[in-house]
Amino acid sequence: MAGVIAAGGPETAAAGATMLEKGGNAVDAVVAAAFASFIAEIGVVHLGGSGVAHLYNPKSGNSLVYDFFSNMPGLDGKTPDKIDFDEVMIDFDATTQSFYLGRASVAVPGNIAGLCQMAADYGRLPLPTLLEPAIKLARDGTAIEPFQANTCQLLEPLYTHTTGMREIFLKNGRMIQPGEQLYIPHLADTLALLAEEGAGLARNGRLAQAILADQQANGGLLTAADLETYQVRKTQSIRLVYHDYEILLPPPSSIGGVLTALTLKLLARFEVGKYRHGSAAHLRLLYEAMAATTRARRHWDRWSEEMPPDEAVARFLSDGFVETYYQEIKESLNRRQPSTAVPEMPSHNSTSHISVVDGDGLAVSLTNTAGESAGYVVPGTGYIPNNMLGEIDLHPQGFHTRPAGQRIPTIMTPTIVLHNDQTRLVVGSGGSIRIRSAIFQVLSNLLDFGMLLNDAVNTARVHIEDGVLQCEAGFDETAVNELETMGYPVNRWQKRSIYFGGAHSVSRTDDGRLVAAGDNRRGGSVAVAQT
Repeated sequence: MAGVIAAGGPETAAAGATMLEKGGNAVDAVVAAAFASFIAEIGVVHLGGSGVAHLYNPKSGNSLVYDFFSNMPGLDGKTPDKIDFDEVMIDFDATTQSFYLGRASVAVPGNIAGLCQMAADYGRLPLPTLLEPAIKLARDGTAIEPFQANTCQLLEPLYTHTTGMREIFLKNGRMIQPGEQLYIPHLADTLALLAEEGAGLARNGRLAQAILADQQANGGLLTAADLETYQVRKTQSIRLVYHDYEILLPPPSSIGGVLTALTLKLLARFEVGKYRHGSAAHLRLLYEAMAATTRARRHWDRWSEEMPPDEAVARFLSDGFVETYYQEIKESLNRRQPSTAVPEMPSHNSTSHISVVDGDGLAVSLTNTAGESAGYVVPGTGYIPNNMLGEIDLHPQGFHTRPAGQRIPTIMTPTIVLHNDQTRLVVGSGGSIRIRSAIFQVLSNLLDFGMLLNDAVNTARVHIEDGVLQCEAGFDETAVNELETMGYPVNRWQKRSIYFGGAHSVSRTDDGRLVAAGDNRRGGSVAVAQT
């Protein structure tokens, strides 16, 4: 089947395109690509992580979100006498940040369950076929891409924390370098078993048994009940109108979908396209929309704890609630002074995204993460677990305080845009809290300013953090200077950075052509399948 895919690396994109050429659809492509990414994009994603996927079928008009993000472990109520939970510091040049890893940083993983469920529900090809590219990469090894090698270098304290990790990532006494062969012992065998046994391998099969034995022997919190009872959630999209387009966003556990929806509802009240892109007036509007969304988040955080998800979403996106923040933006723009900005806790950076549209128009947007990894390999499996319980932003009330079985919230926001009921844009991003700003700017660049997709994805972006507008290299200095004279705090970046996300995207043009764009901030790559 014809189609296009955009992903975080060439091997990932090629795996998806291969499935399309074998007669698979967009679901087959994204599942195969995701499994391949756990080797090819090992700097940011792992088999032991979790994700959120978004599907849209133009033939039926139906959309569906697959939420396979992590749950809190510990359903049997037992806690080890001593847990394996260690802190490491990562140097990000401008700042340092602490992360926690070890067996007690591992939340209930969702990747295997979610990807296998999607393939069973909507794929055309059998699971063994979908796993072929990943098994080959795992068996033969692969030359590590520069972005992935650089990310491993950045996270060296995590990627060299244990003997199993050093066996993979240390070469000749130093971290693996771009172009060097990456090989993960035992992973090919694990993936081959997965092809044979399906998702049960990680629920109660040999992989599950290996994970649990390691947890029980080394101060972990995962239990057999956690793996046995984990469920992939299938939920309806948040749908909203943006000018002539319909935007589909994921509901909770995605906080990102709800907050992005609010930002778009605010921007929809302005004629964004009338501004010169990157002008002081345009940057002011972006600042104020982002600042308003961050101020509103305190209400969401409270309402999401006090009421059912559907009720909380309806209240947060109601016209009356949005009107309050629209008026605040107008007031700030009229007085030419910045509004109040509140800090927002950063979240994990190690995230990747895949976008696919096939020849029938079926669209899939998938975002995936493992945090930064738990810093060890389950013996004899090649399986690297997540460290979702060690992410400070996901646990504002303290580590290990959420009840067992609760879905952990995520900022991941796989998004689909429709025009006349046809897929117009498939987008998502890695990048912590910058996911939201990356997505709505790509969307606005394409829909408001009429940019070509590659330009919409790779044009310089901004993000507000602690009241300061972070301006990526590429903006007009005159406009930035003008913004500062109005009192807007600005931090100028001298180069492009992964800080601003990785919005690998696919678009269907009005004349029906399919195009893809990889975000060059994060090693983006595209592939086209022909029939």
